[in-house]
Amino acid sequence: MVTVDTRGFSCPVPLLMVQEEIKKTDPTQLAVLTDAPCAVENIQRFAHHNGYDFTALESGDEWTLTLRKK
Repeated sequence: MVTVDTRGFSCPVPLLMVQEEIKKTDPTQLAVLTDAPCAVENIQRFAHHNGYDFTALESGDEWTLTLRKK
């Protein structure tokens, strides 16, 4: 599984980092680490519109997002 660490970046940078990684490696599964609440919503919307299942696990002020190709 490919992991993209977007912690420390505010929107829209986390989404752009995810989009770039998907273009570069076309992973079947992608983990995203983030501490930006708006990134959770934006990446979820992106996943839904691009054929990925989306799950989010919150731990304190950080989230681990998982995108899996349908």
